Formats: sequence, C-alpha cells, structure tokens
Amino acid sequence: MSSPFSQSVTFTPELHIGGVSATSLAKEFGTPLYVIDEADFFTRAMAWKSALDSHFGSHAGTVYYAAKSQINREIARWINQVGIGIDVCTGGEMAVAASVNFPGEGMELHGNNKSEAEIADAIEYGVGAIVMDSFHEIERVARLAHERGKVQKVLLRLTAGISAHTHEFMATAHEDVKFGFSIASGAAWKAIEEVQSHPSLRLAGFHSHIGSQIFGSEGFAIAAARLIELSAKFRDAFGSELPELDLGGGYGIAYLPGEESMVPDAVLASLFAVVSEECAKHSLAIPRVSIEPGRAIVGPTTFSLYTVGTTKTVELDGGLTRRYVAIDGGMSDNIRPALYGATYHAVLANRESSAKPTSSRIVGKHCETGDILIREIDLQADIQPGDLIAIPATGAYGRSLASNYNHLPRPAVVAVKDGVARVIVKRESYADLMAHDL
Repeated sequence: MSSPFSQSVTFTPELHIGGVSATSLAKEFGTPLYVIDEADFFTRAMAWKSALDSHFGSHAGTVYYAAKSQINREIARWINQVGIGIDVCTGGEMAVAASVNFPGEGMELHGNNKSEAEIADAIEYGVGAIVMDSFHEIERVARLAHERGKVQKVLLRLTAGISAHTHEFMATAHEDVKFGFSIASGAAWKAIEEVQSHPSLRLAGFHSHIGSQIFGSEGFAIAAARLIELSAKFRDAFGSELPELDLGGGYGIAYLPGEESMVPDAVLASLFAVVSEECAKHSLAIPRVSIEPGRAIVGPTTFSLYTVGTTKTVELDGGLTRRYVAIDGGMSDNIRPALYGATYHAVLANRESSAKPTSSRIVGKHCETGDILIREIDLQADIQPGDLIAIPATGAYGRSLASNYNHLPRPAVVAVKDGVARVIVKRESYADLMAHDL
C-alpha cells in the first residue's frame, strides 16, 4: 500500500524523516511546523525534468515549477540548482525568485490580472515569457515593452473547453472561468490577431492549464489536440509555425494511504504520444513542449507536525462516539479542508501505540466550527495532550495559503536532509503580527 509521506519517512518506533525524529523536531523548532524533505524535493523535480527530456528529446521545453504551490528563497535556490524554470503569478513570487538571482529567462509570468507594475518589472528583469490572459493585458504588455525598446516573448493562455473531473475551484479549462481566451467562442483567434499586430510582442505559442489534482491523461490529450489544431490554423494564416506549447500542470498526488500519484514518466509518455500524433495529423513540426508541475513536486515532500492540546469524546446517535483531537494549528496553516473539502491522513508521530483505533476528528484551535483538518479518521484511543500528530502531503498550498486568522503566527518551515534539520522560513512572532500596526 502506498503512503502519502515522502520516501525517507520511517517509524522506528516514532516518525523519522531524513534521519531526524519527530520529537527532536518539535523540541528544537516547536509546533505547528512544516517539515520538508530536501532530498525528496530534488528527486521529484529531477524526475519531471528527466521524463520531459527523455520523451521529447530535442523537443523538450522547460519544466516550470509552479511557485504558487509553495515558494520561499531556499526553494527558489533549489529550483535553480535542479536546472528547471519557475512559474510565478504575482510580483511577490517574482520578487522571491529575483532575490536569489534566479535567471530571468527561466521565469514565466502568469496571472489573470497582472498590474502594470508587475508587467514592467517582468519585462525589465527579462522574464522568459509572459503568459497573457486578457485583451487589456495584450495592450499593456505591448505598450510597456515598446516603451522600454524591447520585444517581449508571450504565450496566450487558452481555454480548451474541458470540464476537469475535480473540484469546481480547481477546474480551469471549461468556458465559465476567469482564465484565458476561449477557443470555441473565437476569442482565442481574436487574441492571436491582436498580438500579431504589435511589433513589440513575439507570440511563441499557446498555453493551457486544465485544472489541479487531476488523474488520468484524457483531459490533457484533448487540450493538446485543440491547441495544436489552432496552431495549424495559425500556420495557414500567417505562414509560420509557433515554436512552443505549454501544457500546464495539475498532476494529482496521493493524500491518503492506497492512493497513487501521477508518475512523471507515464505522464510525459502520454503527452508525447498525443502531441506527435496531432502534429503529424496537421503536418506540423513538433514544438518545444513545457509543463508546470508544482504540487506534484513539493506536495509529497512536506508534512505538518502538531502537538495535541486537548481531547474529548462526544456521543453520537445510535450509541456511537467520536473522539475530538485538538491540535495547536488548524485552518490558518491548512485552509484546504475548509476551503474545498480536501482530505488528508494523519499518524501518531512520537511513539508507538497498540491501543484500539477509534473514530476521531482532528480539529484546530481556531474559534470556528469549520476548523476541521480531518473529518473522519481512526486514531489510537490513547492519544493524549502532548502527543505529536503528523499530517503528510501538505507541501502544496499549506504554507502558501496560510493566514493569521485569530492572530496566530504562521509556522516555521524546516528542511531536513541527512540527519540535519534547518530553518528555511522563520516562525512568525507576535511582534511580527503587529509590525505593520500604527
């Protein structure tokens, strides 16, 4: 049975990651705590790069790490060391990458409402591509590039009319969303004509992102086929072929025992098959194909570590009971369960227990009824205050979506490798929470 933990997690008898025990992590760094397996991050990032290079060969574009999943200065350094690119969607994410001198040509700027300042910063920094999302943005990028005497490489984000089999808030390629230009409505073609009219813009290709936490290749195949068909129409109209195609990310990972993550080699083999087939069908050369994994790289590398504060047992209908296990974090460090019903697993991390599993609910410390991290899980009946609970696969969007609700400081991020743990993002203090108050 597969596990949502990173590969270096062991239980001997307590949880260890990279040779460091949960107890020592909690003692040295406190809880709540995000713990990231540095070696696992590198392994997963390299696996996506190797798979893209292996299957697409000379047609391999760039693996862009989706910064929105989790970004900080150290992760930006790791991405650069691996030799992949970074997909940023705000000026803040771009600033993090720029602060560690991440190469501009390895950056791709996304976002459905980029400010003029963000666009100007991107052009001046020399980002490799700006992925454009609206007609207003076409005009802005063209004008700001012209003012700086530059020709900016751009991609057009297109909606391919696919309803991804995922939560509505994660589905991004059907028609009724804020992202991109619709192919079916004709907006995509109008956007192409508009870009082509600006000498300060160079259209390199199309971009598609069909959603997040997707399993199976059918949706990606349909999106690729529709983008390539439009590429053939572009060639016929303008007499040249677009050299690039970005098929986005959204590859699903395991959150619960028994679930499987999408495998890079299988994903890229499937994408190459459809891209090569569709290009042959339309007599097109295979473009340079890029992808944007974020969750698939960082998600399984990280777990959240908590300390149990209180427990209580409540009686349910039919003579059943449920045990509430309250931890020292909650929806401020992982909003996903409350936001869109995301499911997680949890384990007792500081000791072995042979106690009978009992129906439990893991809840946070916030003044909010919906502050539930795991709604239903069987946990050992002897879990008590002071015990440590680990929730795996929180690397994607846990820290990124973290807040200061109820004025809780956000947890530290600790990287572990070869028996050594080090802070890469400091824990916030109460002084940090009030630093901007007047």
